[in-house]
Amino acid sequence: MPLDMTANANTKEGIKSPLSMLYHWEQSRGNDIFLTQPINGEYIDYTWTQVGDLARRVARRLKDLALPQGSRIGIFSKNCAEWFITDLGIMMAGHVSVPIFSTAGPDTVQYVLQHADVKLLFVGKLDNTEEQVASIPDAYHTVAFPYPGINTKQQWDSFIACDPIEGSPVHDMDSTMTIIYTSGSTGQPKGVVHSYFSICWAAQKSLDQLGVDQNDSILSYLPLAHITERVLVELASFYSGGKIHFVEALTTFQRDVVHCQPTLFISVPRLWTKFQMGVLAKMPQKKLDTLLKIPILNKIVAKKIRNGLGIDNARLWASGSAPLAPAVIEWFAKIGVKISEGWGMTENSAYGTGSVPFRHDKIGCIGKPYDGVDIRISEEGEIQVKAPCNMLEYYLEPDKTQEVFTEDGYLKTGDKGVIDADGYVKITGRLKDIFKTAKGKYVAPAPIESKFMENPIVEQVCVTGNNLPQPVALLVLSEEAQKKDKQGIEASLKKTFDAINAKLESHQVMDRVVIMKNEWSIENDLLTPTLKVKRHVLESRFNDVIQGNYNEPLVWVDA
Repeated sequence: MPLDMTANANTKEGIKSPLSMLYHWEQSRGNDIFLTQPINGEYIDYTWTQVGDLARRVARRLKDLALPQGSRIGIFSKNCAEWFITDLGIMMAGHVSVPIFSTAGPDTVQYVLQHADVKLLFVGKLDNTEEQVASIPDAYHTVAFPYPGINTKQQWDSFIACDPIEGSPVHDMDSTMTIIYTSGSTGQPKGVVHSYFSICWAAQKSLDQLGVDQNDSILSYLPLAHITERVLVELASFYSGGKIHFVEALTTFQRDVVHCQPTLFISVPRLWTKFQMGVLAKMPQKKLDTLLKIPILNKIVAKKIRNGLGIDNARLWASGSAPLAPAVIEWFAKIGVKISEGWGMTENSAYGTGSVPFRHDKIGCIGKPYDGVDIRISEEGEIQVKAPCNMLEYYLEPDKTQEVFTEDGYLKTGDKGVIDADGYVKITGRLKDIFKTAKGKYVAPAPIESKFMENPIVEQVCVTGNNLPQPVALLVLSEEAQKKDKQGIEASLKKTFDAINAKLESHQVMDRVVIMKNEWSIENDLLTPTLKVKRHVLESRFNDVIQGNYNEPLVWVDA
């Protein structure tokens, strides 16, 4: 007899709890594989029944601790099967999950633990496991996921060595489900509070927008601490019943993609660009262009490239987190990878707009508002959004909460944009990124940066110039470009530089391009965990470079 989920008092306007969905799949497809975790080159499968059993054991242990209802429980780990299982266990026990980016440094970890008053922390694989685990204050009860080298107070196997809780608990959809801390691109991270309803409304609605169902396979590799992966992959999988595969390590990424054969592949601009560079490293652009012009052969070449990337079986490719250069989208379209851009924020459950189905004439747009989302442009040009998936509040920050909402309930996104006649939204920049030159003129860096990224030798770029006579472009070369001769690089950059300047208004014209030696990364605190440039950190750290007096339009610096 099928589970009657309407009998559970956990629905609101037809939106069901993730727990109700787990129980449904347990009952209807209990022996079907849900999660696949690679360990030492072997792929370990977890059925819906196994996931449910392990989640109930986590819940038992959490209940044994006799914590107050709604206590905050942290998850500090890269994506893995135990991440999903633990999240479900936290829900069953009636607590609130607090994910922490696996790349987070000591200051961020300690800030989140203290700010959220985390009562127990689950720790998994990290980028620098030993160092990061050592940074966790001794006062915290820590439990290690079952992977080597995680030195915590308790190990996973002993933690789950108990009887599972009985029954199938559910919760009121208006109660708090999770606090997701922002990646901190402009300062200290903020704790975004979502109820079961707000975030699950987005997850359930996403399935309809993207056409995802139980036949889909998805690779979970973008951080689960980030809203997009949490909603579109983890939570959405509970509603779709699709299969989730994980990545063992960065070095096994390609192997794991091929094993998964994802039908939906979501990535971020930085990784799409790296995929492109990887292809061009094996096949120069001129040769690729020639092959793609030859009938029949062009399809064979394109399919070979897609197979090499492991994404040939995908029916939907998507990009989010930051704008993807139109030239990159055009490049992938030529090999049959039609990337649909989408837009959303932590504050609106990553459910805002999407370019699905792909339209070539709308490249450069972030798509149309999803079903149930109302978007408007303010007098200042800001994109503002209202939907049931908007957050409840910033945790313990009522003033910031009040600031981010309009009087009539729209979320102020901080993004500037326009809406065309067909209802497609285009982002033109960030309000906070806009700077004023010494001439008193405002410059939006995003469109200029996007033009630079069309040159394949450019890996990273930041246009800045607050209180300077003219803007300055800081950039990092791609790995392949760094192997080329300096003269050739300069010729290419000078051509790009002149072409961009020729189309800019006088106050936007760049004074110079500064070519920096070292890559901007999460490790050196110049990128957020979602690979966005920390503009404020970059500007502060390299202020001398930005303010320096140089005579040439192209400047090389050892920084």
